Amino acid sequence: MNKKLSAAIDIGGTNTVYGLVDEQGHIHSRGSLPTTDSPDAEGLVKAVCLKIKDLLYRLGPEADLIGAGIGAPNGNYFSGCIEFAPNLNWKGIVPLSKYFEENLGVKALLTNDANAAALGEMLFGAAKGLKDFLFVTLGTGLGSGIVVNGELVYGHDGMAGELGHVILIPEGRPCGCGRKGCVETYCSATGIRTTYAELTGTSPDTKIEAKYIYEKARSGDKQAMESFTLTGEWLGLALANSVAYTSPSTIFLFGGLTMAGEMLFAPTKKSFENNLLRVYQKKIKILPSSLIEGDAALLGSASLIWKTIK
Repeated sequence: MNKKLSAAIDIGGTNTVYGLVDEQGHIHSRGSLPTTDSPDAEGLVKAVCLKIKDLLYRLGPEADLIGAGIGAPNGNYFSGCIEFAPNLNWKGIVPLSKYFEENLGVKALLTNDANAAALGEMLFGAAKGLKDFLFVTLGTGLGSGIVVNGELVYGHDGMAGELGHVILIPEGRPCGCGRKGCVETYCSATGIRTTYAELTGTSPDTKIEAKYIYEKARSGDKQAMESFTLTGEWLGLALANSVAYTSPSTIFLFGGLTMAGEMLFAPTKKSFENNLLRVYQKKIKILPSSLIEGDAALLGSASLIWKTIK
């Protein structure tokens, strides 16, 4: 009996992760390669597809590839293209789904990485059975996936769901998108590093990671503790504002910054409730994602295929 599998690909600015995932969310094999080793998108796709074909060969003739799901920055579900991704070497509009279909001979679906992770939470994680929720990734930047009535919100052009680029503080910190004061400049690993630098009166040091600030906060460092408090207050406000649009039952937080636990969640929840419109208060849960960080990218990408089939 054939084992139906989806190829799963997550393209990041530094590394591209790939694997094979079944309908139950089991990752049968995986690998990675540097994104920057390929000078263009077609070269990367060919390299990844050769690796996927090798994984299929190793699994034997029972392995049946039914599709390929791809998560990538600025990935547009409707067009199958990466559009002007700021942290990739490829410029302009890149027809990524087309390249994968040509190399693998199966349907390929693309979306941005946060949307893919939201689907992974819905199919394989704590959002199973939920119809309305918000999924927020707190990494180098801030990404989000919005699910309403069991479906991801893409908008008219495939680019909806950019909570990280809602302006939180007018004329605030400069953002990589070209504007100022975006949520991700305050509520991300990059944001908390900037906050810590401001509080300590030092220049932002890219060598100082959020984990370092967390360890300093645990040891009682006042500026580090204040960095988490402020980050939580800003995040809570941003989440409270987002509720007014879709009224989710649950908000899932994912990514390295959530490893701080209650140091981040406590001020976030307090600020969230304080800033909510009264009709929403005490109705919405804020929870950590149940996805394992190392698996989330592959499960999310594969979910594109399994969700479509279902």
